Amino acid sequence: MAPSTPIPPAAPPRQNPSEELLAVAIEQFASAGFAGTSLQQIADAAGYSKSSVLYHFASKEAVLEAALSPAIDRLEQVLAGVQDLRSGPAKLREFVEQFIDFLFEYRLEVHTFINQGQSLVGIPVIDRANATVRKLAETCATDFDSVEEQVRFGVALGGAAYALVAGANFGENSMQQPEVRRALITIVAGLLDPAPSHSSNETNG
Repeated sequence: MAPSTPIPPAAPPRQNPSEELLAVAIEQFASAGFAGTSLQQIADAAGYSKSSVLYHFASKEAVLEAALSPAIDRLEQVLAGVQDLRSGPAKLREFVEQFIDFLFEYRLEVHTFINQGQSLVGIPVIDRANATVRKLAETCATDFDSVEEQVRFGVALGGAAYALVAGANFGENSMQQPEVRRALITIVAGLLDPAPSHSSNETNG
């Protein structure tokens, strides 16, 4: 009688399939676009069946909702804590640090709703993201009186977001996070710190 072939041990169950699926999904949405990503592609990349994806999420829009909502929640928290950015450098730096940390934590999510926000209008989570970004712009208009200050605010925050979003396209190790974080905080805080404009200096000179 031939010896029986030993049965290999069963693979341990995966602990958080929904979190795995969301992590893969946001990578796909950021790189290929929401329209260019299918549930089957998400399933294949995560090592699940499509039916497993549908077990956890009713649709691709539901996946997008679950993937983006934590980032939008966090941005709303950052904005809720903003009280008169001109009250002093400490308050301004606190806001800048929170905003930069938000960008680092949610780079792919920001990449997705900033770059695809207009093409995906009508999807509730995208509409919510767009509204939050508009609120950020309104904060700029409220806390800074002059056009120059408002433009400086937009360039500083938009430039920081672009720097990290662009970096996300070149691999996780292409940008050293501690060094980049310090540099961005210093640069953005410097841009937003109220200072006499070049035009004022030239006028008074």
